[in-house]
Amino acid sequence: MLSPQRKLHLFSPLLSFSSTVVLLFFIPLALISIIACILGPEKSFLPISAQFAWSYAGFYSSYSHKSFNEEFKYDYLDREAEVPSNLSIINSAFHQKVVLEDQIQPLHKQIREASLPEPSISKVSSSAFNKRYSKLERLETMLSKARYSIREAAKNGSMISTHEDADYVPHGPMYINANGFHRSYLEMEKSFKVYVYEEGEPPMFHDGPCKSIYSTEGRFIHEMEKGNFYRTKNPDDALVYFLPFSVVAMVQYLYEPGGHDRQAIGHTLADYIGLISGKHPFWNRSLGADHFMLSCHDWGPYSTSYVPQLFNNSIRVLCNANTSEGFNPLKDVSLPEIHLRTGEITGLIGGPSPSRRPILAFFAGRLHGHIRYLLLEQWKEKDQDIQVYDSLPAGVSYESMLRKSKFCLCPSGYEVASPRVVEAIYAECIPVLISDSYAPPFSDVLNWKSFSVEVAVKDIPNIKKILTSISQTQYIRMHRRLKQVQRHFVINGPPKRFDLFHMILHSIWLRRLNIQIKD
Repeated sequence: MLSPQRKLHLFSPLLSFSSTVVLLFFIPLALISIIACILGPEKSFLPISAQFAWSYAGFYSSYSHKSFNEEFKYDYLDREAEVPSNLSIINSAFHQKVVLEDQIQPLHKQIREASLPEPSISKVSSSAFNKRYSKLERLETMLSKARYSIREAAKNGSMISTHEDADYVPHGPMYINANGFHRSYLEMEKSFKVYVYEEGEPPMFHDGPCKSIYSTEGRFIHEMEKGNFYRTKNPDDALVYFLPFSVVAMVQYLYEPGGHDRQAIGHTLADYIGLISGKHPFWNRSLGADHFMLSCHDWGPYSTSYVPQLFNNSIRVLCNANTSEGFNPLKDVSLPEIHLRTGEITGLIGGPSPSRRPILAFFAGRLHGHIRYLLLEQWKEKDQDIQVYDSLPAGVSYESMLRKSKFCLCPSGYEVASPRVVEAIYAECIPVLISDSYAPPFSDVLNWKSFSVEVAVKDIPNIKKILTSISQTQYIRMHRRLKQVQRHFVINGPPKRFDLFHMILHSIWLRRLNIQIKD
């Protein structure tokens, strides 16, 4: 028998040979990796993962944590420590930062302030710039300038916009940053363009309900199809791409009532995205990040899950804005749910002054979901100040009760969204949001705490205590602010500046600002 030392001696030539093979194999691989890193993605011959097709521009971090607000000082560059993109682009030919001559000094200044390393810079003329760069790069540069303009306006921190506007100037604490919002809105009006895909036939595409609980879905699709606002027929000019399908219509035509199979809707969406991505280059270029869909149906979020890139990357405009079900406020948009029974808003807007509202709080609605169950169990027929009904008494008008009440309770049903939020705003009744995981509409612009009340589900027994703790002076201020933000929730035909249609588009514009698309 060989000793352990002998065994080692016998295997040493084999070990030496193996070491040589390993070195011969890994040294070239290491050299290739180093060269790829030096040359960068544009020069590397190694395959680059599709996840690098777009990246966050760091415009804002979250609708509720870092937006335009004064409390968090609005840091647009907190996501990535990089040279401000508003003053530079990547020259894919030379792989260096290239800027226009008149922008070089501001770039150096921002680099010094941020304590970042300076990139190599080549001076080029404006004419050379226009010839050298693609349409997408020029669009991204335009967006960079818009980011810079909005960032500078937001630094003002004023509750009153300093920008002139003959129509409306945002002001007051109901805006997180009035000056930043106004500048962003003006930049949107100047630059925003939407391309609407023409594939697909009505009624499931290019159509939607305009009078029902899902009216915001149909109204938006209708206005985009008319093309009077922001729509471009040239996809190369577009900043975002609209997928004009109606989940409400898909449920109507593809779902068998009483069944549990919703796969037909998901498969239809998967086929549609497959058609779009195969026919046009724009989806694959951004992995869907500059595309958006809009749905007010409860099944909207679920339907998008059949296309992972649509679910994870695209801008999803949803009434069912439930963060516990995948709604991401950084890229998704919360859509107000508005129940238009006749298709018109005539007579729905306005209400008496605070002194002519004798009821403290009001709710009427069916027993949908556990939150409403808790609300009715706690307050139904228990207190005249807190009037809660599952069914209104004969002869009592729902609209009249809204106008008689100081506060309108807006509990979630089976899903987080409720048309009662906008109904309360229309009736100038302070909305009381009772929900879990709900992202209120336009929260990156509007300071909901200034004109509404949020009550945690666990605090339903304390509703009266919470509401009575609000002084009359404070209530009057909230009522005045509510009347001012009302314009942002109104559906106009045709749309008017700062109304619901434009606010939805502004939310999409903000999220497009938050990413950078690369060729």
